[in-house]
Amino acid sequence: MKPLRDLYDWVLSWSEKPFGGVALFFLALAESVIFPIPPDVLLIALVLGRRANAFKFAAICSAGSLLGGMLGYSLGQFAWLTADGFTPLAQFFFTHVPGFTEAVYSEAGRRFDQFGFEIIFSAGFTPIPYKIFTIAAGAFDVNFPVFVVASAISRTARFFLVAGLIWKFGPPIKSFIDKYFNLLAIAFTVLLVGGFIAVKYLLA
Repeated sequence: MKPLRDLYDWVLSWSEKPFGGVALFFLALAESVIFPIPPDVLLIALVLGRRANAFKFAAICSAGSLLGGMLGYSLGQFAWLTADGFTPLAQFFFTHVPGFTEAVYSEAGRRFDQFGFEIIFSAGFTPIPYKIFTIAAGAFDVNFPVFVVASAISRTARFFLVAGLIWKFGPPIKSFIDKYFNLLAIAFTVLLVGGFIAVKYLLA
């Protein structure tokens, strides 16, 4: 676990540098494709240091993450599969990206046909690894506008929620987010996805 902790501390160190916003953009972009540390870590640190810029940082984080999601989609669409199976790039991800296995990838593909928007939204807002679904969405040829809209809503909602809580409540909320963010995110997603499903049945 020490290498991961060192990586976590390295991410936090960018909050003390004058170009922390630029680092946040590229961290959010990389996390949507391969990087293991979520950008929330740096976003929280930056907002705690400069609360007046809370929503600017949230917008930067959202933009970087959405662009990274599009990059992940492109990798899945153009560099993931060949006629003979998975590319060396795909094999690299399966070997080196935590939680990114062939089984998880295949299961994501089976779910896209039925719940494409809901799955992308859930991956974008909750602790579910977003990178798995950005790449799988491209590989399984999910409708690109649907992917972009679901990603934009979920990623923006997540990062503006985090920044808004820090802006409103300051340092005390950091401990609360650290302890309960996963449960809060899952609860919010269950309610929202439940609403989508209810609407789908009502209009059927």
